[in-house]
Amino acid sequence: MKATGIVRRIDDLGRVVIPKEIRRTMRIREGDPLEIFTDREGTVILKKYSPIYELGSFAHEYTEALHRNLEHIACICDKDAFVAYSGVASKSFKDKKISPELDKIIQEKKTVVANADQGDVLYILTQDESPPSRYNAQVITPIVNMGDPVGAIILLSREPGVIMGDVEVLISETTAGFLVGHLGQ
Repeated sequence: MKATGIVRRIDDLGRVVIPKEIRRTMRIREGDPLEIFTDREGTVILKKYSPIYELGSFAHEYTEALHRNLEHIACICDKDAFVAYSGVASKSFKDKKISPELDKIIQEKKTVVANADQGDVLYILTQDESPPSRYNAQVITPIVNMGDPVGAIILLSREPGVIMGDVEVLISETTAGFLVGHLGQ
């Protein structure tokens, strides 16, 4: 654990305020679920809870099936990082945080399609990614659980001339709905 030097008191209702600097750094927003852990030494740990991350190997199997059948790169992310991906080298998305652009799309809860061959500007997906010129087409569909955005399904293509359209949108939206059905309520 890393000490922050910040001390907060618990109020009469048992609440403690997480400082703004920590919430900003950890991307914790109002309404975000936090998981509480304790250990034998009396340490209390708060961890952001990600229902998408809890899908783990199931999410990976799903991206494998999407990649195998569509021949597109397939990714699943939560509101912070990439959880599963197939059809691309693991260094592209492994342990990568999502970009502010992708976060905005997830928060807006609307599917977006971008095709470079039609003059669309493609979205940057990871925080450390330079312009996404290595992709030629994208479909990004937010995963929305009980009205709250929890992640996204992303289909990508590097192939020249590939245009993402209604079929990819339908598949990504169906996938998002299917994953919502597997999230713990």
